[in-house]
Amino acid sequence: MRRVLILGGTGFIGRALCAQLAERHPDAELVVPTRHSGQRRELLALPDVELVQADIHDEAALARVLADCDAAVNLVGILHGDDARFRRVHAELPRKLAHACRVAGVRRVVHVSALGAAPDAPSRYLRSKAAGEAALQTSGLDVTILRPSVVFGEEDQFLNLFARLQRWAPVLPLAGAQARFQPVWVHDVARALLACQEQPSTIGQVYELAGPAVYTLGELARLAGRVCGHERPVIAVPDAVGRLQAAFMALLPGEPLMSGDNLDSMKVDNVATGRLPGLQDLGITPAAVSAIAPQYLSARNGCVRLDAWRAKARRG
Repeated sequence: MRRVLILGGTGFIGRALCAQLAERHPDAELVVPTRHSGQRRELLALPDVELVQADIHDEAALARVLADCDAAVNLVGILHGDDARFRRVHAELPRKLAHACRVAGVRRVVHVSALGAAPDAPSRYLRSKAAGEAALQTSGLDVTILRPSVVFGEEDQFLNLFARLQRWAPVLPLAGAQARFQPVWVHDVARALLACQEQPSTIGQVYELAGPAVYTLGELARLAGRVCGHERPVIAVPDAVGRLQAAFMALLPGEPLMSGDNLDSMKVDNVATGRLPGLQDLGITPAAVSAIAPQYLSARNGCVRLDAWRAKARRG
């Protein structure tokens, strides 16, 4: 492993992967494209990380950043959007990456998809993820696909969001409260990505990345509130009401907290099927959300506790 392109390296999972790669393989060169040269400059503190300003959706730019690389990792994903945006990010980008890899002579690709990805899945998100998998699996490259459940960790927009909401709200109305998840720690996902790059036996495999326990969305919301000392009653709302909430949130500035497509995704359980290999097959014992969350959710204000999380990550 000499030079690795990491698409999405400035994101939540990407930063964890870069840190682990730099620690485990200090001689490796990590190429991290970004549209904004000033974004996530803390990555430059890591040895041999090269932040490159590039539009990864441009095939010529992809070819340039792949030059002299030995492998590529694709972590790029979105949770909200219309059909065109989901196709562009989840389906067309993997296709462009496969083509650019063939042109550049890069055979090894590790790609992060999602649990529940399928051509007939109920949401645009999951269907587009399946299309991205297919583009890579039929590319003739040496591909490994990882399907994580919802990913939690220091900077997640999941448990941190529930913690902040419960700091102020007397009750928490929640659509999809009975939807089932198997949360996986961001550092376990990063370890899995690293293991796939180190182990040629993972080529051609699809791995389901999930934690050791299954929770409903309502249980996870209550866990976040409890850890922060602000546990509120969670009120399950009917699907129709949830869709009205989602439609209203879509009108607000910024990324919506919940969309109708998110609700569609929750129609299928976000848990491992058991029919595919998982973290244990990569030599990783998954961490429990109940053990990790108290170390980064502040009991006082629902914000992140960097010191405890980093200490745990170093020991991990």
